[in-house]
Amino acid sequence: MGMSVKPCIYCSAESVYYRHYSGEYLCSRCFTRSVQRKVARTISKYSMIKHGDRVAVAVSGGKDSLSLLHILSKSARRHGNELVAVTIDEGITGYRDESLKIAREFASMLDVEHAILSYRELFGSTLEEALKARDEKAISMSACSICGTFRRKAIDSIAKAVGADVIATAHNLDDMLQTFIINISAGDVERIAWMYPEPVEYANGLRKVKPLLEVYEHEVAFYALINDIPFQSEQCPYMNEGIRSSIREFLNALEQKHPGIKYNMLRTILKVSKVLRDNLEFKRYRCSVCSRECSTASGICSSCMLTMMLANGSSSISISSNGSNNNNNNSKIN
Repeated sequence: MGMSVKPCIYCSAESVYYRHYSGEYLCSRCFTRSVQRKVARTISKYSMIKHGDRVAVAVSGGKDSLSLLHILSKSARRHGNELVAVTIDEGITGYRDESLKIAREFASMLDVEHAILSYRELFGSTLEEALKARDEKAISMSACSICGTFRRKAIDSIAKAVGADVIATAHNLDDMLQTFIINISAGDVERIAWMYPEPVEYANGLRKVKPLLEVYEHEVAFYALINDIPFQSEQCPYMNEGIRSSIREFLNALEQKHPGIKYNMLRTILKVSKVLRDNLEFKRYRCSVCSRECSTASGICSSCMLTMMLANGSSSISISSNGSNNNNNNSKIN
């Protein structure tokens, strides 16, 4: 005799998901609604998106970014918002082509405008070419650090080009915890301060938000699965060069033994980041090369510094916001 399936606690339909940290059994419909409501509360709580905003949703073709686009598309018209999906093409052979196709077709299915910007268009070379230059010049930087530095500028550039007011990225709860640990290990206090989710308008007039920050990564994946969202399952071939994968494994093992501990950690991180944001003095500069806002006293933004390093072979130029190379790819769009 087979085991009976627990009913959904909200509608008594057959459950398909057990939420370990809350003890809830949920059917697919109620699970979907719970995630959408959670994202809506996050947006409201931190004043992420205003009525009438044009929102550039950073979309790569992965589960997180396509789920975010799907969730925002459900409420955009109701709140007077326009969405535009923006995709960055790093130029990774055999990997990015598939995801570009998925992103383009999914945006079309949702009737959302879609724009693409490549590293070659913006920087004159692909990520693979940049990594080749790194190896030839013996520059000690991971692929994630190089890609993340270029990606941040690329997302800003394409969002500005499409006339966006807000950039929405698909960082989930797990990403937030991983980023905090990376920043702690690098001593990057300023980046920890900027993790607080209430958006700040930058000199270029854009705000950056993370609507999925209170949603577990595996719940985003399940949302994509039960809502038939097509996504690229193949991982980036360079993902294991950084330390993020090791941190992910550690946090997942911790959550398995202590359900809900990730939520507790997130709440603490947000408290810490708010205290830092409220008490630190942030000096902003204008890059003398590209005119982009930056935080380095040298007056050269991180992406321009990196371009110079790859061209000249100098590894003595630091590229993070506080001058450290912390291998933090915090511009995820997957």
